[in-house]
Amino acid sequence: MIRLTTASPDFEPAFAALLGQARETTETVDKAVSAIVADVRARGDAALFDYTARFDRHTPIALRIAEAEIDAATASIPAELARALDLAATRIEAFHKAQLPSDLKMTDAAGLTLGMRWGALDSVGIYVPGGKAAYPSSVLMNAIPARAAGVSRIAMCVPTPDGVLNPLVLAAARRAGVSEVYRVGGAQAVAALAYGTRSIAPVDRIVGPGNAYVAEAKRQVFGRVGIDNIAGPSEVVVLADAANDPRRVAIDLMAQAEHDEAAQSILITDSAAFADAVAAAVLAEIPTLPRAAIAGASWDAHGAIVLVRDWDEAIALVDRLAPEHLQIMLPEPETVFARVRHAGAAFLGAYCPEAVGDYVGGPNHVLPTGRTARFASGLSVFDFLKRTTWISADSAALEQVGPAAVALAEAEGLQAHARSVAIRLQGKT
Repeated sequence: MIRLTTASPDFEPAFAALLGQARETTETVDKAVSAIVADVRARGDAALFDYTARFDRHTPIALRIAEAEIDAATASIPAELARALDLAATRIEAFHKAQLPSDLKMTDAAGLTLGMRWGALDSVGIYVPGGKAAYPSSVLMNAIPARAAGVSRIAMCVPTPDGVLNPLVLAAARRAGVSEVYRVGGAQAVAALAYGTRSIAPVDRIVGPGNAYVAEAKRQVFGRVGIDNIAGPSEVVVLADAANDPRRVAIDLMAQAEHDEAAQSILITDSAAFADAVAAAVLAEIPTLPRAAIAGASWDAHGAIVLVRDWDEAIALVDRLAPEHLQIMLPEPETVFARVRHAGAAFLGAYCPEAVGDYVGGPNHVLPTGRTARFASGLSVFDFLKRTTWISADSAALEQVGPAAVALAEAEGLQAHARSVAIRLQGKT
């Protein structure tokens, strides 16, 4: 963990170094992924079975998980956990349905009628990490917005190391309205969703988190299909003053650090004493965590505490960091948030930790990482919708705007363009 203070003369280069930390994997997987994608395109299901045996250490009877197996998994979930899953799904669904846009239709002064129509994608593929490290929350966050947008077919791929399936993942798929579930993971799953095999029909867009191979496969199939993003390690920035409980803030920082060794947790505060208290609380908390080794490695390599002279400085630093998650634990968090320009998602107040957003808040937890919140947004229904614009004009409307179109087309040397308008204007041939 590093300590920075804006009052230091060497703050700027030190903060620039923090911004420039390379937290993404340095593993070079492009050639391996390219070979896997080519193999799946060439051999289809046979390649999927071979890779499942090689990487997941088992050979399934069938790639698609039967409805009866999903039924059994759903029925096996403890009642309290089933209720929690349903609460999360209900809240996520309500928030994303509220995002649905309306079509646009307007008639302008020239008499043209202009419009924009929204329509859902036909099919979407969802990748979900599987096995013991399974994330049913990712199923909900990726599938429910697609269903809310009106996508009719949602195909999910989940790896099954040693043949193990997490029942809660299957229950989440059922609750979220997933159409098909396949026991295949890795780059081969992404290739199958993009190009199709005998068992898995191709989709129009692929979303969901994965390892370096999955991320690289999504990069390589982009263009054939749409993708959500290339996600990097998780990150959080916490703005907190000395009125907060140091242990609470420490736990919030560790909630990101426990994701993986490359995750990043940053505290920005205006109190040196509070910074010391949080740093001490973090060191006390880490040994108590089941994922202590991961959280400790993350904090040691990428954690930071930044001491600012005032909250104006803090807001400017937040915009430079453009964090995936921003917690504002200050007396008037809405006022501070109104001045922040770049953050994937914000959590306002001392009683709204980022973990609420991971599970039951309602907004999506699939968010831009690695400072991409400067230009990117979290997953929403808009990722599963397309816009189609349209124009309607009669002869009188064309008389108003047509001559300008002719002039511009002729200036660009596109004579057929010019004639296609001119031939419709009165007195033109």
